[in-house]
Amino acid sequence: MEITVTYLLNSGFLVRAGRTLLVFDDFEDQQDIVGQAIRAGGHDAVYIFASHAHFDHFDQHILNYQQEAARYVFGYDIRRTKRGRMFPQDKVTYMRPYEEWEDACIKVESYDSTDTGVAFRVTDKAAGKSIFHAGDFNWWDWTGETAENRRLAENAFRKQLKKLEGMKASLAFFPVDGRLGPMQDKGAREFVRVTDIGALITMHDLTESGWQPAADFFPAARKFPVWSPLRPGEQRIFTV
Repeated sequence: MEITVTYLLNSGFLVRAGRTLLVFDDFEDQQDIVGQAIRAGGHDAVYIFASHAHFDHFDQHILNYQQEAARYVFGYDIRRTKRGRMFPQDKVTYMRPYEEWEDACIKVESYDSTDTGVAFRVTDKAAGKSIFHAGDFNWWDWTGETAENRRLAENAFRKQLKKLEGMKASLAFFPVDGRLGPMQDKGAREFVRVTDIGALITMHDLTESGWQPAADFFPAARKFPVWSPLRPGEQRIFTV
């Protein structure tokens, strides 16, 4: 199965898996990448995900796709926002951590975040292939924070990471944020150590750091493709 991934911005991606379009955290799409893909057809269903309400993950412009969207799947915190209430509520599913939702085409499992909202694991039922989108789940180890805050960040990350141990995903989207400086891949290193993923796509890096994995990034005896997109419109095809 081929999965085509197009970078939108920050943590935003358009994913074409078979005849299904998945849109994740599309807060800005100046090139109208999603709109063009929807209008081009060649798909059976469109699902639009927003992991949480932060402005760099969720924007009301995705209302433009309400006629074509089979479902909007949102993190639970979006329900409380003015923007969230603009959406046709009969087409929205709000998910809290560790819930499931499914229809005839996909199954969605939610996980907790270390910031707000949720992470998603989406499985294509026909192909049996899964995609993980972390949202803002990460080890946010900010240089300059107090020792106590850094300890709390680590504890929160490790607590949620235990829930992901052994998780399988053909593709995983995970933050590697250049603003974290030397700590930018700290969370990703731990994530790939405990999960079984086929490829890693980094996100949440508006600094355009161009991060690439060091040789010791990969778990022992394992290696997989890594893509760190820089510019909106960049695209990769993954065979899974």
